[in-house]
Amino acid sequence: MGNQRPIAVDLFAGAGGMTLGFEQAGFDVLASVEIDPIHCATHEYNFPMCKVICASVTDVTGEKIRDIAQIGDREVDVVFGGPPCQGFSLMGKRALDDPRNHLVSHFMRLVTELNAKYFVMENVKGLTIGNHRKFVEEVIKSFEENGYNILKGNGILNASHFGVPQHRERFFLIGCRNNLPLPAYPSPISKPANAKKIPKELANLKNSPTVREAIAGLPDISKYLELMKQDKLQVEFGQFSEYVKLINNFGESNFGYKREYDKKLLTSSLMSKHKETSIQRFSATDQGEVESISRFYKLALDGISNTLRAGTPSNRGAFTAPRPIHPSTPRCITVREAARLHSYPDWFRFHKTIWHGFRQVGNSVPPLLAKAVASQIMQIMNLSPTLNEDVYTLGEEKLLQFNMTTASLHYKVSPNTIEPRSKNPL
Repeated sequence: MGNQRPIAVDLFAGAGGMTLGFEQAGFDVLASVEIDPIHCATHEYNFPMCKVICASVTDVTGEKIRDIAQIGDREVDVVFGGPPCQGFSLMGKRALDDPRNHLVSHFMRLVTELNAKYFVMENVKGLTIGNHRKFVEEVIKSFEENGYNILKGNGILNASHFGVPQHRERFFLIGCRNNLPLPAYPSPISKPANAKKIPKELANLKNSPTVREAIAGLPDISKYLELMKQDKLQVEFGQFSEYVKLINNFGESNFGYKREYDKKLLTSSLMSKHKETSIQRFSATDQGEVESISRFYKLALDGISNTLRAGTPSNRGAFTAPRPIHPSTPRCITVREAARLHSYPDWFRFHKTIWHGFRQVGNSVPPLLAKAVASQIMQIMNLSPTLNEDVYTLGEEKLLQFNMTTASLHYKVSPNTIEPRSKNPL
């Protein structure tokens, strides 16, 4: 191979927000581990060059990852991922021994087994607050005992400071093997558009893209009744903003691989069915305000989105997260509109249902934020990102249409890996 790109492994991959960000920074993500077969199928659809391992991290070894992804004895440059937050119990003397925190322990084990040069562990901001800080200190100590240096600093990054039209704060723990230089946290490049208070250090930065720029060019879906029953349709797109061109662009500052896709096809746009009373309430709510009954936030065209949330998984009630209200039509936003607010390109597709699609967006790291972190590692490794001219065909459509049973059959895993979803009565 000519210019070989550095290689990475994604743990707790979900639909692939971090995979995409690292790919765009110039890494080849060769393996992704994910327990949920629905997410695995979406990941497989969007990343045909990555080996999806549909399994719990608890059942996977570094050797198995190397073997399945054909990494062989090559050095793994970076392992990244966000172990799901189970509330991070602090009950025991050592929080890491508590079974509720075991996923973090397995993340650490796999970083060590793969002897990764660098790692990035992404998580909720709450981990840095109060007693949870002790848990983080324990994780850091454990990494240090295993031969890793940890980047000091508060580690909280807000997506809106990195060109994403959404307020979203996440905690990033970054480390490297003792014999290597530590990267820095990325410096903000934007301040949240239309924010009432701007910290001094952000004052001179350009505004982040707005909601208006994020949804630019997407058609008024109410004109397409077919989208009540399906999530895709050939449409006429309008004018794209610079932001949309940036997230859809290949090359220049984006070192992601080209994907072949139909630029006239609107995807991930199934319409929500709302009661007439809800529609009236949504209409009566001002932009930038919370609708009093549903507690849904109505997006402001010239502001940024509130944090998009995933809703609870099936084993915790399968509650749908409060989805924002579209700024100019009285309805909740579509998965595609959420994806735009999250910095996903239009070729990237999600599960055909609103519930899974929103879960996939809301659970993921915005690709532009992941890319900012990944670029710091690329820089400290003293590598210039390269892009070959390969064009990848996206996966088979059926991957986006599986239910839990068919997805489990596809990956030959138990359909009860993720507890069945109980119908939400709300």
